[in-house]
Amino acid sequence: MKFNWLITENDDSFTNKICIDLEYRLRPRITKFLLSQYDSDYLIDFSKFHFDVDIKNQWIWISEKTPQDYIDRIKEDFDIEINGSHLFSVA
Repeated sequence: MKFNWLITENDDSFTNKICIDLEYRLRPRITKFLLSQYDSDYLIDFSKFHFDVDIKNQWIWISEKTPQDYIDRIKEDFDIEINGSHLFSVA
């Protein structure tokens, strides 16, 4: 799983700390969500999932770098579970 940080302000040590803290909170939530979308017989390659994280707007998108079949599998529930909204988020 890879995060692409969308930072519009200065990239300083405070911003880096925010990114690190946010990643530690996001990674378990997204992992739990992904595991819930696949049955236990399906081997998930987490390295193929890419997410764009907008720090300013506090929104996470499924990056287009994620394979389309993975996007199709998670897109319906991703925003509700991760962002708390029904808007579909593929960057």
